Amino acid sequence: MSQPVKIKNALISVYYKDHLEPVIHELNRLGVKIYSTGGTETFIRSLGADVIAVEDLTSYPSILGGRVKTLHPKVFGGILGRRSLEQDLQQLEQYEIPEIDLVIVDLYPFEETVESGAGHDDVIEKIDIGGISLIRAAAKNYKDVVIVSSKDDYPVLEELLKTKNGETDIEDRKTFALKAFNVSSNYDTAIFQYFNQDEQMPVFKQSIQQSQVLRYGENPHQQGVFYGQLDAMFTKLHGKELSYNNLVDVDAAVALIDEFTEPTVAILKHTNACGIASRSFIKEAWIDALACDPVSAFGGVIIANDEINEDTAIEISKLFYEVLIAPAYTKEALEVLQSKKNRVILIRNQVELPVKQFKTLLNGVIEQDKDAVIEGPSQMTPVTNAQPTEQQLKDLFFANKIVKHTKSNTVVLAKNDQLLASGVGQTSRVDALRQAIEKAKSFGFDLNGAVMTSDAFFPFPDCVEIAADAGIVAVLQPGGSIKDQDSIDMANQKNIVMVTTGVRHFKH
Repeated sequence: MSQPVKIKNALISVYYKDHLEPVIHELNRLGVKIYSTGGTETFIRSLGADVIAVEDLTSYPSILGGRVKTLHPKVFGGILGRRSLEQDLQQLEQYEIPEIDLVIVDLYPFEETVESGAGHDDVIEKIDIGGISLIRAAAKNYKDVVIVSSKDDYPVLEELLKTKNGETDIEDRKTFALKAFNVSSNYDTAIFQYFNQDEQMPVFKQSIQQSQVLRYGENPHQQGVFYGQLDAMFTKLHGKELSYNNLVDVDAAVALIDEFTEPTVAILKHTNACGIASRSFIKEAWIDALACDPVSAFGGVIIANDEINEDTAIEISKLFYEVLIAPAYTKEALEVLQSKKNRVILIRNQVELPVKQFKTLLNGVIEQDKDAVIEGPSQMTPVTNAQPTEQQLKDLFFANKIVKHTKSNTVVLAKNDQLLASGVGQTSRVDALRQAIEKAKSFGFDLNGAVMTSDAFFPFPDCVEIAADAGIVAVLQPGGSIKDQDSIDMANQKNIVMVTTGVRHFKH
């Protein structure tokens, strides 16, 4: 059926009444008969509009503390009756069931109640039964019925009532039905996730209502969309919209900076840190982070875990970068930074981040816990004759945090809370080490006294020998190879420190 349907009867039963008043006035103007329940009925009466209690339609009271009030054939028959079937119309007439052409129903705030920390019994009471049934029924019969399932659509309905004088066409109704099924499926997913917190049932379900279309995906010929509340995560102060690649780098930057508590600045390129340093003041952290690799830093993502002041902003603005993230900026700093037209400046807000990661793979999805482990000095077990000094343990801890967030195979070289260089994403650990040594030397770093960390063990002594000959004095590795002793023997031969952690940090 594609002909317009005139709204004659409406059922309205909502939790949220914000912005509902103009809709009621329009329905009243059009002479639509309104059926309602409880607080919504009282609200409609307060607006001076005529309303019929659902109890008067069903001749049955609301029972069980309001758990059962609309679950009745006279309600669902009026919604599900097919106007194109003579048999349905005859039964509606036989049982004195009015055709309900418009249903405005939302759902109890289940997700909000869970997020509030409410007790289990309170959460259970927010599982809507009647509302979800009404929404599904009306959406199923979209050929004849308009279903409005969210307060966000009240203005849309109001405009439709005004411009079409109470009539709707099939596309109107189908669009509302699409939104309704989205609401109902999201609601069911939230309830399932609440019950499945211990993952008793290993199924993959995700439902994210907010989305943002990106300029394109990883490349211009690919489409890209971000699903989530980006505005809750960041407050954008300046610059263009974030791209797909920006978001991937920003995600890596946030994960890395969260490892550090002292004033720290990190510069990332293609999700890997090309510069990072921790210092007493954020300006010094920036200067030393940039010194790690000022070439790769060009066009990168910068993140700080402390307020950006004017002096730091002046230094940062000398470099072309894509995105700058910090928890705060001084007024003077913003004046400096906002003088650059297209550079994105973000304030990072405190938002709880997911503890799971997933991505599409082959013909399915893989999911895992986030890598929330990081080994400090107390988890480092010396395995060589030489024992680590306090400073070496501190540097190993600093470098280990970077290894955790760098693409495998990787080797990280660091000294005095500063990244000197890293070998990133190599197919051989020897190649990763040689890359790191060459890079560090190209930027004038003295590797004597530096430390080396790896995301996996050294099954052969070659890396330890190369590192020691370059001036490295301490090595961290997970340990666990059947040939660990070969590397340990080489470390003893070179009189350098080696510690193991028992934990690896692959990042593919």
